[in-house]
Amino acid sequence: SYRDTSKILRIIEPSSYEAVHYWYKQFKELFAIAPRERRAIALDETKVKRCNKQVFLWTAVDVDSHEVLGVYISETRSSLDTYSFLKYVLRFCTNKPLIVGDKAPWYRWALQRLGLPYKHETFGDRNAVEQWYSPFKHRVKRFWKRFPYHSTNTSILEWCLSYVVLSKIWRCLF
Repeated sequence: SYRDTSKILRIIEPSSYEAVHYWYKQFKELFAIAPRERRAIALDETKVKRCNKQVFLWTAVDVDSHEVLGVYISETRSSLDTYSFLKYVLRFCTNKPLIVGDKAPWYRWALQRLGLPYKHETFGDRNAVEQWYSPFKHRVKRFWKRFPYHSTNTSILEWCLSYVVLSKIWRCLF
């Protein structure tokens, strides 16, 4: 939590939990993803709760480097959401990589429309995105499996982007 983090940081520098919250939100802008050739991208979505409403968190992970290429929040889980998210993710690719995912029916139209090769996998390369979701869901459980009241899709997305950057730093350190 922000309060616990501010207590720990008091050893180094006195700071309030609001300051820690502000710093956390600023982390998302530290690292930019460079476009490069990618062999395969694992794609998946999961449900998260915002207040008492369910929203979908989409994630794309480079299979080889385990780099998170993008996160996206949507109210629905449709082919148009898949298309929008994949268009965003392709900005970080210089080629048309293989998309690895589950048997979700909303992938087919978007992948055909974008001309991307697709492979269904339950395990294997798809584990890259599942390995990212495991610690993410563990962190979200701190919010009692839902984001705090009065959260917006934008605030959830900002939290997720900051989490991506911090998890990248953590992976580099250890």
